[in-house]
Amino acid sequence: MKYHKIDSKLFIKNRKNFATQMQPKSLAVFNSNDLYPIGADSTMPFEQSRDIFYLSGVDQEESILVLFPDCPNEKHREILFLSETNDHIAVWEGEKLTKDAALETSGIKTVYWLKEMEKIMFEIMTQADTVYINTNEHYRANIETETREDRFTKWLKNKYPAHRVAKSNPILQRLRSVKDQVEIDLMQQACDITEKGFKRVLGFVKPGVWEFEIEAEFMHEFLRNRSKKFAYTPIVASVIMPMFYII
Repeated sequence: MKYHKIDSKLFIKNRKNFATQMQPKSLAVFNSNDLYPIGADSTMPFEQSRDIFYLSGVDQEESILVLFPDCPNEKHREILFLSETNDHIAVWEGEKLTKDAALETSGIKTVYWLKEMEKIMFEIMTQADTVYINTNEHYRANIETETREDRFTKWLKNKYPAHRVAKSNPILQRLRSVKDQVEIDLMQQACDITEKGFKRVLGFVKPGVWEFEIEAEFMHEFLRNRSKKFAYTPIVASVIMPMFYII
């Protein structure tokens, strides 16, 4: 496996913490991010929504997480909807989560293929009064594209207009601001890998080296330590210092 796995106990705990903040007879829905096309059949590298990953550990497109703590049917108190996979898809598009792999990753026992979503949602919506939708509430957010979450929210409100709507983001902001020890350990691991990157670059930098080459050295060290990507876009800059001689 290319990347280090995270113990599903973290995601189980995160869901439990979120569920305790929900109103009675309410359910919450979280969607993955979209795959954005470049041209022809090419797409940009996939970036998962931080919220669904925080609650499930699922890191693939077309995934939906539903939490319904008060559902009369215990089986439907936590549900994952995933795109159906097979051996052919694994060869041509890359390995996707099977139902067993999704359970191992998230700790969620009930996993349906996405084609069953509307049928299952109809069943559980008849048992709920309130729906938590996941909106981006960041004060600097300036989003021009319509996300998968936006489209799902439109569909939900149109299909079930009688239900009350609440926002999950305020709950998530409070929960995510306090880190679990597992998260702190993962952050330390990221810092350790970053340290290795700096040590690598210190031995590489010399006159004539370009900034993009330094970025490549960091990426090399990150990937060889099984880190998925940069935490943010690298800022690599150099400064030419003029020399002044006073006679």
